[in-house]
Amino acid sequence: MSVLAAETRPKDASTSRVLDVQGLDVRLGRFHLLHDVTFSIDRGERVGLIGESGSGKSLTSLALLGLLPDDAHVSGSIRLAGVGHDLVGARERDLAAIRGRDVAMVFQEPMTALNPTMRVGDQVAEVITIHAGRGGRDKRAARARAVELLDQVGLPDPGDAARAYPHQLSGGQRQRVVVAIALANDPSLLVCDEPTTALDVTVQARVLDLIVRGVSARDAALLFITHDLSVVATVCERVLVMYGGRVVEAGPVTEVFRRPRHRYTQGLLAASDLDSAAAGGRLPTIRGTVPSAGTFPDGCVFRSRCDHATEVCATEPAWAGPDPGNGFACHHPAGAERAS
Repeated sequence: MSVLAAETRPKDASTSRVLDVQGLDVRLGRFHLLHDVTFSIDRGERVGLIGESGSGKSLTSLALLGLLPDDAHVSGSIRLAGVGHDLVGARERDLAAIRGRDVAMVFQEPMTALNPTMRVGDQVAEVITIHAGRGGRDKRAARARAVELLDQVGLPDPGDAARAYPHQLSGGQRQRVVVAIALANDPSLLVCDEPTTALDVTVQARVLDLIVRGVSARDAALLFITHDLSVVATVCERVLVMYGGRVVEAGPVTEVFRRPRHRYTQGLLAASDLDSAAAGGRLPTIRGTVPSAGTFPDGCVFRSRCDHATEVCATEPAWAGPDPGNGFACHHPAGAERAS
């Protein structure tokens, strides 16, 4: 598989911040869904976002693109390079101008992301003409560019593919079309929400390779949301671990996966250790399930499922680390036993 290895690249003076999220909170009615989510992504950086279903991963991505329901109360700050205003509280008109141009998204299921009544070439061309503005590409030029993009994402006979409807393409081909649409205007940030979940292993590898090569060629930032820890280890340089609407651990992939500090991260990694199962051992699990929104305990949100919880865990743990991108929030971190 030719996907680039997830090694931390050396930073230099040319590195610039693409996304800066500070204190992002989301409430929907009486439910507090996201709590003080803070992180940033630099140009050319690939960041993974992991956690169980219900931990707040997809909600975070929807907040970034301003796609939450109208009655959601959002506070905090979301700053995107090249955009002169905070995305939190921005008008829908301004957000629509940003989506597909400055930030784009690849969704999990291409059949719901694509319009079944439009030819795929027209769908790629549409996102080009929408953001071209006055004096931009005409429809004929946009269609020609759409065929070029379909060729770049590896669709065979891109001219024929452009004339096809979504149902006439395979799942992997449809996902390539979605990637082409997302990359059409060279966004500075690409958000991928479980983009390979419905694909078989071989097609998954090709789509991952396509995404990585696409963002690398544009020096774009990537936020990759997935349940698959092996994908994060292959594709991403840094990782954010979410639980209960909070980021509970963050850092370089190699460091977090080799030496997890938060007990939830430790449990996630242990549950994916297939070597122990192959050796005849029992695959570890995290007891219980993620509580539904609004039912998390006070203090550490993971304490009701943690085997190491004590009375102090009834108070919310402070962030231990040099910055929001490196550290963890746990009263009894893994490895503390050895340190003591």
